[in-house]
Amino acid sequence: MRRARTVVAALFAAAIGLIAAAPTAAASTIIPFQINPAPLGNPNGSFDAPAIRCGAEVGKQRGVVTITGTERERWGCLIYADVRWLNLSTGATGTARMSNGLNGFPPEAQLRTGSGQVVLTMLQGIQGNVTPGFATLSVP
Repeated sequence: MRRARTVVAALFAAAIGLIAAAPTAAASTIIPFQINPAPLGNPNGSFDAPAIRCGAEVGKQRGVVTITGTERERWGCLIYADVRWLNLSTGATGTARMSNGLNGFPPEAQLRTGSGQVVLTMLQGIQGNVTPGFATLSVP
């Protein structure tokens, strides 16, 4: 009987250890940034060319930033825009291009920046003249 209690206690302790070690779902955060259109070279934009609202999602995967839109269902960001980034903590750099936004998937780009303080710029793709978007963020 005493041996059975010891075995049950050991199994219980092992189960608690496994439950405590189980990974938890990471909460992601979207850091918004804006790109201002400059139709016909006008840096103030116009009524028919509103600001473009993009966001950098961090925390979903360690060391990865997803650039996407901030409107409903992640729409609202540029297609085919070029993204350039610099990890200020490690010195790593890189570029990416936003996807085309076809077949119901919003445009996005995944940046494997690694953890640290990251600065990024989003430049015009093939859409015309825009003032580049700029963001700084901390990537877990």
